[in-house]
Amino acid sequence: MFNALTLAAVLTGSAATSLALLPPVTAPPPVLESPSNSIVLEAPPKPQEVAIREAASEKPKERRLICKSCNENEQIALKELQDRGIKDRNALATIMGNIRQESTFVPNICEGGARVPYHRCTRGGYGLIQLTSQSRYDGLGRFATKTSGDPSSLSTQLSYIFTESQWRGIEDQLKVPGRPIEYYMRLAHRWLGWGHHGARTAYAHDYARRLTSNS
Repeated sequence: MFNALTLAAVLTGSAATSLALLPPVTAPPPVLESPSNSIVLEAPPKPQEVAIREAASEKPKERRLICKSCNENEQIALKELQDRGIKDRNALATIMGNIRQESTFVPNICEGGARVPYHRCTRGGYGLIQLTSQSRYDGLGRFATKTSGDPSSLSTQLSYIFTESQWRGIEDQLKVPGRPIEYYMRLAHRWLGWGHHGARTAYAHDYARRLTSNS
């Protein structure tokens, strides 16, 4: 037994001596990260995601009727009418045809053909729709003063027309689509109360042919 214990002690001492001769095992130094210096890389968006975002950002183009062969005043009036919600081709063509019959879209025209400022038209109708009655003529002057506009200008007259009770009485019906020119012409007669029909229906059909979609 002594020999066995002695041998075990010798072996144990030898193992301890061998372990003592090995270099100590040290843990790797901790990696210190500074939050302010850390860089976070985000994955680039997928092409499909980019395409979806671009499609969502694009607004659908509003459908409008245009008249490439019309003059500047006609085009402005056409835009203003559509801005008010009148979209039907025949309705637009009818209003355009009536303005053409009344003034050929010249805002400073006095009945008889003289082109003069508002205050120099002393008799007959004046302007885009030939305002004839004293109340409507005076109404244009008051509106221009209130809005600091020029009563002889296209913009002021168009704005005034849309405030008149005669116009407001037919505007909602002009927004009803799908009716023939004759239907809208009856509304126009209520609006203007003309005594001479002239070529306004022929003009309306002409505009109906010339109006095209912007799409």
